[in-house]
Amino acid sequence: MSLAPSRSLFFLAFMAGALTLGASFYLEFGASLRPCFLCQMQRGFLAVFTLINLVAALHNPGRVAIYLYGLAGMTCALLGAVTAVRQMLLQNAAPGQAADCWPSLSHMIENLSLWQALQSTVKGTVDCVEINWTLFDLSLPEWSLLFFLGMFALGVMHFSHLFFSRHVRQVGY
Repeated sequence: MSLAPSRSLFFLAFMAGALTLGASFYLEFGASLRPCFLCQMQRGFLAVFTLINLVAALHNPGRVAIYLYGLAGMTCALLGAVTAVRQMLLQNAAPGQAADCWPSLSHMIENLSLWQALQSTVKGTVDCVEINWTLFDLSLPEWSLLFFLGMFALGVMHFSHLFFSRHVRQVGY
């Protein structure tokens, strides 16, 4: 099996990530939507995912490197999906459970240690509860979750294609 399809899939994932990253920056600077810390964490995972796929597409890796790049990309996609789910849970919490008493990110950075601020951020902040933009009735974390799950599924499909093509050839079919 030629490894060229792997390079094409890495480039496809890079383009999808770059377009999504561009859209997130447009929403921040063009539409003046201020991202919360969970949004910034998702953007960080997206940036690392995009960079991994760019390097993989340019590197033209061998079989072992394809597995390593794919695993790294799938890990970023999974971590991004987890942060998106966390934000969705915060946004869909009952009004009595909302983060009314949680401090904002700027307050935490000024008054808490880095570790305490990170722990509080994962629990959620006031900024993360607010739904200030939707498209087709889906909020930004829901769109992020769809993207990350799609990229994770692409990685799983890629892995299964590489795995089964290798094993079918060994059997002699």
